[in-house]
Amino acid sequence: MKLPETQVAVLEAASADDPTPVERIAEETGEQVQAVAGAAFELEEQGLLTVTERTDAELVLTEEGEQYAYERLPEHSLWVGALSGGADEEPIELGKAIGPAGLEDEQVEIALSNFARKGLGTIDSGTIAVDPEFDPESDPEHDLLERLQDEAVDPDEADADLVAALERRGLVETEESTVREVALTDEGVTAMMEGVEVAETVGQVTPELLTSGEWEEVEFAEYNVQADAETVHGGKSHPLREMSERVTDVLVGMGFEEMQGPHIDADFYINDCLFMPQDHPARNHWDRFALDEPAQMDRENLPPDLVDRVEAAHRDGVGPDGEGYHSPWDEDFARALALRGHTTNLSVRHLAGLAEGELEPPQRYFSIEKAYRNDTLDSTHLLEFFQIEGWVMAEDLSVRDLMGTFTEFYEQFGITDIQFKPHYNPYTEPSFELFGRHPETDELIEIGNSGIFRPEMLEPLGVEADVMAWGLALERLFMLATGAEDIRDVHGTLVDLEFLRNEEVVY
Repeated sequence: MKLPETQVAVLEAASADDPTPVERIAEETGEQVQAVAGAAFELEEQGLLTVTERTDAELVLTEEGEQYAYERLPEHSLWVGALSGGADEEPIELGKAIGPAGLEDEQVEIALSNFARKGLGTIDSGTIAVDPEFDPESDPEHDLLERLQDEAVDPDEADADLVAALERRGLVETEESTVREVALTDEGVTAMMEGVEVAETVGQVTPELLTSGEWEEVEFAEYNVQADAETVHGGKSHPLREMSERVTDVLVGMGFEEMQGPHIDADFYINDCLFMPQDHPARNHWDRFALDEPAQMDRENLPPDLVDRVEAAHRDGVGPDGEGYHSPWDEDFARALALRGHTTNLSVRHLAGLAEGELEPPQRYFSIEKAYRNDTLDSTHLLEFFQIEGWVMAEDLSVRDLMGTFTEFYEQFGITDIQFKPHYNPYTEPSFELFGRHPETDELIEIGNSGIFRPEMLEPLGVEADVMAWGLALERLFMLATGAEDIRDVHGTLVDLEFLRNEEVVY
């Protein structure tokens, strides 16, 4: 008997006594699992093999479960935090336990809801007391999470109540897989005893086969529509990239030119030129990503006359009635290098004539670039994000011009309910924030910040006209336009690949 090479390999690897998984045969023969499965189905049709299927299930950790298996459960962190504050002797204020526990946002609620349930202690009227005899290492939930880090667990072999509790918490889930096994039939055993040879097979007729006459002697491979095929995810544009390109088209259509600039810049351009005082809380090392090497921009890379004008504005203000900060101003502090916390450093470089030379009004510029901030991660905040920077230089600009620009811009995305709230910025006056209503949750989401640049910012840069400017969040525009509820699904370390594969940007 002559059979295709893969079929012969499957027959030789199969047994009449013990069913053999298709995956094991693929590993032993070096063939693809799909090819082995296809050959097995073909041999079954010939009566040489039997193919059986079963569904196996195993418990696996979710991303949150992996985090808690590696660290500790939130209620355990709360227990440790309270214990460090002496809550084993007498109740302490809940806040004094949450801080040392290192819990943030939703973790606090998770810890509180599981603390008393699991007998770690008691919570009453804003105070917490712990049971010093509790041993976090003996917690069955934590024990199962750690076990799942190292081995697969059959749900039927684990405690049903324990599994149900962890599934409700979203820490474990059950994954099912189809296992195919093959075994030789009596006909298959007979064929192997009589001897099976490898037949030459071809996938399609070629001109060479026809002209040579070899087509009469070769065996053509059959196409098995029942064989498993590997899922192929074709390449596509990232939804956020599509949104960025759409924003670019809209702004270019409104007469704007695109600007670019350094991701790493001196604090002078990031903050000082924006009339941001050097003792402002947002300029401490907790809120920015500073560089160690090099730590500062070389002095010769800062224009001395611009440095002098910016320092004078900080110390004394501008104009006869100007008021500066009258606080210390240090050039070494201004030369410190960091990842930009916003993209307004690009606007500063263009307005000061450092990017494209002196600019005469009217001018319109924009950028869609990354900014970096040491924020707490949540559904609307990441450590890095895309900011839609924009500004218009012209004579006699007003807030109505700025609001009208936003109305025209957001209408291009079907968003017509923008709301404005007065705000304070060191570099704009007047200033206001923008809010949009999420189409799914109906919540108001802050989507940007804007205003008219102050004279204390513009005069040192040599700008005599009015400049209205804004910084809008690309990710939050994406949320309003698509209904996405968590930007961590779109990009970052917790990105949802299924969301990216299936999401279609809707304008």
